[in-house]
Amino acid sequence: MADATPRDRHDPTRPTTPDGTYLAGVRAAIDRAAGTADPLRSTHTGASEEVLAATEAAVEGFGEDLLALSHSLHAHPEEGFAEHDSVRAAADLLARHDVDAQVGVHGLQTALRASVSAGEGPTVAVLAEYDALPGIGHGCGHNVICATAVGAFLGLVQALRSGAVGGTVVLLGTPAEEGGGGKELMARDGAFDGVDAVVMLHPFSYDVAIQPFLGRRQVRATYRGVAAHASAQPFMGRNALDAVVAGYTGIAMLRQHITPSDRVHGIVVDGGQRPNVVPATASAEYYVRSAEPATLADLCSRVELVLRAAAAMTGTGVELEWDRQPAYLPIRANRELAARWTTHQQRRGRTALPPGVVPETLSGSTDLGNVSVRVPSIHPMLAISSPDLSLHTAEFAAAAGSATGDRGVLDGAVGLALTALDVLADPELLAAVQAEFEEAGGVLDVEEFLR
Repeated sequence: MADATPRDRHDPTRPTTPDGTYLAGVRAAIDRAAGTADPLRSTHTGASEEVLAATEAAVEGFGEDLLALSHSLHAHPEEGFAEHDSVRAAADLLARHDVDAQVGVHGLQTALRASVSAGEGPTVAVLAEYDALPGIGHGCGHNVICATAVGAFLGLVQALRSGAVGGTVVLLGTPAEEGGGGKELMARDGAFDGVDAVVMLHPFSYDVAIQPFLGRRQVRATYRGVAAHASAQPFMGRNALDAVVAGYTGIAMLRQHITPSDRVHGIVVDGGQRPNVVPATASAEYYVRSAEPATLADLCSRVELVLRAAAAMTGTGVELEWDRQPAYLPIRANRELAARWTTHQQRRGRTALPPGVVPETLSGSTDLGNVSVRVPSIHPMLAISSPDLSLHTAEFAAAAGSATGDRGVLDGAVGLALTALDVLADPELLAAVQAEFEEAGGVLDVEEFLR
């Protein structure tokens, strides 16, 4: 047999290329299901066509400013809790349109709140995110999220000021979605008190009305052993790194026996200082994710048993620190609201896929979940890239600043504005939204649940 050419040989200094066969099959299955899927349908009237059209035109009129905001955030990404320029850019845009915004609210320096009321009616909040990822920038498209939220809010302000509807609209800028849990911190400070419905969106590679997001908790396991000379007297040591390795291996075994949507993944944070010293301390950190609050609690209990067993088998002590930053709960999506979103995306030429078309396993976590168990909420996904791009990549960051990202800004802002407008204008829709929320369990005491 002929020798392999250099092109055929694997370079041992580089990783192998992941096989894309599975994802190709997933994409093909999504395409087949999308062709026959029945979009969510609403039985409610919502706002009148005249009011909807006027609000859509108003949002379009803000288009140049909204795209400039999106591009500015994209060009100057800031990480969570450090989004000073980003939040100021949003506040400055609001000021140019005669809306006062407070920056540094609810205990967070980069949180924003603006509110406009006119007459009697419900309160709807539109949520903005603007934090970026280290090294990748807006690989999650939060520049698009911010611009859509600001655009939707300004369109709703126009509707209130014209007398077309009554009620209150609130814009909340929520810092540090990427791991910092800004929404949970703001919720504990009363940011969502008195709010009847919450709307926001997230960029994606598909248009989806409801996509499950997993709950996520964090745990850091710190093992404490006994240092010793690793060659001369290893028998006098108790190896904390061995405990980390045993825990990591136990978690790997656990993964075989969890549900398909569950996730546990971790890293070694500290593995010792020198090979010739038995490590006296070592630590690992894990993310634990599940699709329901109850299953998340169960999975966390199982993970804790594994991590404590690793200490017992190595003769080390262990300290477990849960949720050094706020935990994220699964999203409880409101179908009544999502159906109105679907209706309004159709007028923008988009088909928002119903649940079950895009696999639940293509999912991450978000602190909007913590809001959704306090207030009826939606978090639809808005396509700004081709299906082969993944969130949290440089390629998706490029899409967030591209022409498709710009189209998403306008389509998304209109969709959020019109969905919120329906809630303000249609008491029967609001009653149905609230009834669905109560049937799903009503308000969850998040702090008590996470104890």
